[in-house]
Amino acid sequence: MQTQILGLLTPLMALLFAVTFAVFWWAGRMQRHVLGFAIGYALFAAGFLATHFLPADAFYLFHTTQAFYSLGMIVYLVSLCERAGQRVHLGSLIGVYAISAAVLAIAVSLTQDVGPRLIIVNTGYGVMCAMGFSTLLASRRREVIDVAIIVVVAVQAMDFLIRPNLTLMFEKEILAAAYRDSVYYSLIGLVLGVKSVASAMVLIGATIIEWTTALRQKSERDAVTGLHNRGSFERSMRELLSRAQTEGRPLSLVVVDIDHFKQVNDIWGHQSGDQVISGLGELIRKRVRRYDVAGRIGGEEFCIAVWDCEDEPATQLSERVRKAFARLEHSSLSNDIRLTASFGVAEAREGESYEQLFARADEALYRAKARGRNRVENAEAPSDGQPRPLPVPMIQDLKRAAAD
Repeated sequence: MQTQILGLLTPLMALLFAVTFAVFWWAGRMQRHVLGFAIGYALFAAGFLATHFLPADAFYLFHTTQAFYSLGMIVYLVSLCERAGQRVHLGSLIGVYAISAAVLAIAVSLTQDVGPRLIIVNTGYGVMCAMGFSTLLASRRREVIDVAIIVVVAVQAMDFLIRPNLTLMFEKEILAAAYRDSVYYSLIGLVLGVKSVASAMVLIGATIIEWTTALRQKSERDAVTGLHNRGSFERSMRELLSRAQTEGRPLSLVVVDIDHFKQVNDIWGHQSGDQVISGLGELIRKRVRRYDVAGRIGGEEFCIAVWDCEDEPATQLSERVRKAFARLEHSSLSNDIRLTASFGVAEAREGESYEQLFARADEALYRAKARGRNRVENAEAPSDGQPRPLPVPMIQDLKRAAAD
């Protein structure tokens, strides 16, 4: 009776971990690899329960448990690699399972000794873990928790490949009918329980870190555009400015303001105004690089920190955004209405603070407004003083369109 109760501890712990990861995934609206952890542990629990309750001498015992364990291992490793931004070769994992299952079928048909069966299935799991380990090593993520996950997978690979052989050296032959009374069965219950708890604790820690990071990032994002809010942008900008001055790299700041935006709110309402802001935010997000920083710092005002970029390329980026926005259709406005935006660009000078850099870019923006709007002004270069044509409706045209 005591053996039966102890044998249920490992599957019950696995089920508890499965539920824990499922709650994390659902409550935190987390990425699908967290759901993968839940599914993996649920499959491990099913394998543990099958091992515990199916007849020890049934020919299908090892086939059933291997199917659950292998599927759980595949989901587990795929989820770990996806979390690290890597893709493990799924076909190879399935191939390892197929080969080990075929060899297991031969072993079951030839002998009642479970020793060969244990070596076959554990070798398959070990090879799978080794494949996951090599894939994780290719990831650039090297935070403490990432290293801990790599270590856990490496230990699992070594355990599966070494432990069965060492145990069976002392156990010798184990007949199927006596499997649950063997030293190996007692040892495997303890080892699997410890591994299950250790790996789950590492993954729960990683999941909590991801959840808190997501919450922090959400608090730093503008709800309408998904870009950085003002406080987050200014913190990131100061960090980039300090780094640029330390490394001797150029850094440019672009300030953007939608032309005549107050009229949009007055004529079509604030909901339409939010759709316009969202449209410009999406254009900016699609055109900046992953190491640039873009934010909404006011009602209709945006900023872009262009890393390792001088003012001329930053001006060209601004021109691309300006032209794209001038062509953008707004479903909440009249069909023939197109809006524009003005841009100011400045490159950081040596020893310059963020406030000083922003003031120069903002001054260039106001110069663009004064010279006709729908244009880009560079604080580092003299302007020709000639306003560019405005190929969009002026204020009176916006009012006329709304009246029509």
